[in-house]
Amino acid sequence: MTNDIASTTASVPTTVPTSSERAAARDLCAFVDASPSPFHAAGEARRRLEAVGFSALDERAEWSLASGDKRWVARGGTLVAFIVGDEHPATAGFRMIGAHTDSPNLRTKPISGRVSRGYAQLGVEIYGGVILATWMDRDLSLAGRVTLHRGPGKVESKLVDLKKPIARVANLAIHLNRAVNKDGLVLNEQKHMVPMVGLGSDVDLAKILAQELGEDEKDVVGWDLGLYDTLASALGGLSEELVFAARLDNLGSSHAAIRALAEDAGRRVAATRLVALYDHEECGSRSATGAAGSVLADVTSRIVEALCAERQALARAMSSSLLISADMAHAIHPNYPDQHEPQHAPELGKGLVIKTNANQSYATNGETAALFTSFCGEAGYAPQHFVTRSDLPCGSTIGPITAARLGVATVDVGAPMLSMHSCREMCGTRDVEKAIATYRAALVTGA
Repeated sequence: MTNDIASTTASVPTTVPTSSERAAARDLCAFVDASPSPFHAAGEARRRLEAVGFSALDERAEWSLASGDKRWVARGGTLVAFIVGDEHPATAGFRMIGAHTDSPNLRTKPISGRVSRGYAQLGVEIYGGVILATWMDRDLSLAGRVTLHRGPGKVESKLVDLKKPIARVANLAIHLNRAVNKDGLVLNEQKHMVPMVGLGSDVDLAKILAQELGEDEKDVVGWDLGLYDTLASALGGLSEELVFAARLDNLGSSHAAIRALAEDAGRRVAATRLVALYDHEECGSRSATGAAGSVLADVTSRIVEALCAERQALARAMSSSLLISADMAHAIHPNYPDQHEPQHAPELGKGLVIKTNANQSYATNGETAALFTSFCGEAGYAPQHFVTRSDLPCGSTIGPITAARLGVATVDVGAPMLSMHSCREMCGTRDVEKAIATYRAALVTGA
């Protein structure tokens, strides 16, 4: 009997997630479902950090900081959270993880209501590199930030999430597009991606938002809203080895980074640990809340100044620091293997991926890759590697932008996934816990 049990146990494939791996993946699903917009993602991250003792800093106030302080700063859909180290950053540096809260989607236009052929519709603009066809025939809702008038020269912003399905971008029937399966579906962003939200009269979005928030319609003066798929995130596959969800790029990395920072929040280390979750990565990062803006430079310089007035402290701090640019990575696709560089084909469930590009679309170099490899070793696995085919262009991340702006050593990494920039994406269940463990190691090992 003992031999039979041993034989059965040994035959269980290593792709089957453990109970703790499933729990971590389900927590990722909860994070994604609570984050239908970048503003909600930043808010959910703040909620989780406040549960372990983090508190807010006001950028308009002078900062006073001490060793062990756990603080966060928010700008719109961007959040920077940190734990002050036991040594000054000029000597111990920063251990930083950067990710982003935004994902490609459909964003509402300022004047969005329209009626066409008896259908009430919502005017939208394409945000980021959307795979347009994946947004067809989905049950969509609306979420984001609403700005309210609060007196002369005063405004207040509130989060809104309609939650119920209100919109649909309908496909054209195959009877009217007979060649669609042979010639492909070609969509025009202006003409074909306008969602239907009802029948009859024009959409009064300000009225809808006011009712949802319990506000006076006249006080609704602005909004930053996007559509999202209402289907809940789920574990899939025969053994729940897959995660099916929207916005995994890059809420997958944001979730792992926040979990890593929160789970070791009570641990004292020399270096100052920091997580930056940026908005606007998907459209180039050029904004006041994007990686090309000043937010991280502002926060790190103010931390340094609040702790010590030593000369050249910020430059010294950056020379002792490491940034992990955490964005999702391309897993090899079984139906399109020829689109991958043969020697660099990451697989789901086998751990994080180090991303390299000789032309600096990724900021990884030999030294930073070696450091990250050691963090993966701490988490119990060897990293995978990704390089784009030499005859294909390479996408980029916040890594090169931040490395150039701060002069900080940087490595580009991420969990492997499929369906990147689709309305619904997928990753490996086992990679969620691996990502958390690796980022935990990166924040504290040798720090």
